[in-house]
Amino acid sequence: MLGGTEFVGRAVTDAALARGWEVTVFHRGHHPAPSGVRTLTGDRTAGAAGLSALAEGTWDLVVDTWSGAPTAVRDAARLLADRAGHFSYVSSRSVYDYPTPAGLPEDGPLVAGASPDAGPDVSYALAKRGGELAATDAFGGRALLARAGLILGPGENIGRLPWWLGRTARGGPVIAPGPPDAGLQYIDARDLAKWLLDAAASGLGGAYNLVSRPGHTTMGELLDACVRVTGSRAELRWTAPEVLLAAGVEPWTDLPVWLPAGELYDFLHMGDVTKAHATGLRCRPVGETVADTWAWMRELGGAVPQRPDRPAVGLDALTEAKLLGEPDSP
Repeated sequence: MLGGTEFVGRAVTDAALARGWEVTVFHRGHHPAPSGVRTLTGDRTAGAAGLSALAEGTWDLVVDTWSGAPTAVRDAARLLADRAGHFSYVSSRSVYDYPTPAGLPEDGPLVAGASPDAGPDVSYALAKRGGELAATDAFGGRALLARAGLILGPGENIGRLPWWLGRTARGGPVIAPGPPDAGLQYIDARDLAKWLLDAAASGLGGAYNLVSRPGHTTMGELLDACVRVTGSRAELRWTAPEVLLAAGVEPWTDLPVWLPAGELYDFLHMGDVTKAHATGLRCRPVGETVADTWAWMRELGGAVPQRPDRPAVGLDALTEAKLLGEPDSP
């Protein structure tokens, strides 16, 4: 496991350990590795010298979640190609050329200009596509490209579902972006991990859109679950998209997960997932994801991790107060 100490990587590591697999975690040592793994330390941003701990050894499967410079995927994949049986790369549906129509399958057009030799100064889409190319160049048909969509669940270090849980836990009126019946498409990190290990064990290769079916849940069901599991007296104030947009509210960032109808909504919440579900992908109910994420947050005592390379999300109190027609926020 390249990484393996946070969110998706940790979910994969935990799932592999639960199966009784022997797991080696290669990471920088910034976060504690799960109990029961063999730990190798290195820095993928330091070139060949940073990968010296991987110079020896053989593995049945390598899993990589890297989202930075494609050269890091390239160097690790090349180093391991003759000593590993399979390479699973957690990519992103962002690799498709935008705008992406609803229902686009895996053979849709991809972003142009991606390279496995690209450095850190490329967009997220080009970084992930470059990582795909690096994995495929080194492993060929033994490379599995898991193009994930929105990922939620315990361990989330982006802050989307944790923000909604924290906000509803505080109670009072809460701006809820309408319409409540808008369908959502996402995947719990644990469901992603299970499918990834099953697929790798079966020798699957190539690209798969890895997310729930469109409409797996709705914005209303997600936020109702947040209110329910926190046991708060929060009152959801459903607000029309045009009102929110006129007030300068940024979809996805100010109000995480939510997108108004349009091209971006079609891209993120209307993707074709026929291929992955035909191979056994199963997604748990939203209530389970929400409840388990809240339990994890409570275990941490509110100290939810935040990736340093991602901006914080969530609507500021002053903007929410104005939208609610209340006095200035304290």
